[in-house]
Amino acid sequence: MHAKVQTLIIGCGNLLRGDDAAGPVLIRRLWEMGLPPGVQCADGGTGGMDVAFQMRGVPNVILIDASHTGSEPGAIFCVPGDELERLPPLTGLNLHCFRWDHALAFGRWLLKDEYPKQITVYLIEAANLEFGAELSTPVKAAIESLAKQLLHGCTAHACVEV
Repeated sequence: MHAKVQTLIIGCGNLLRGDDAAGPVLIRRLWEMGLPPGVQCADGGTGGMDVAFQMRGVPNVILIDASHTGSEPGAIFCVPGDELERLPPLTGLNLHCFRWDHALAFGRWLLKDEYPKQITVYLIEAANLEFGAELSTPVKAAIESLAKQLLHGCTAHACVEV
């Protein structure tokens, strides 16, 4: 019998677009490294709607995705849950533009009392988001670093130092 899931780590992104694959690749790395009891991983891919349903009843959710802000490739940003309170409105959405931030807003509306008590988002700065590109060296290094940090602190409720 499986222990109740206390922490769910969801990797979001597109495996076909270079560094945008950071989230799903990190999830695969965590599976390879082995997960402690109470921790589960999910490949959220590009399906934001699925992310909302996977969070149901899990107290601590960690989302991983690529970012493209112009910062140094491989930089890791941590966004604590309290900074996610002003989530995007749900009006005018369709499945083609449904991102993880929309999934959080949708999940808050849908899940009510089963919405996670703690959400943390880690963003890895991308170098290349072109279709067919390989993961860049800085993003590969960031994935490895963040995977190790998450495994050592995945039951914590706040951002871990990376």
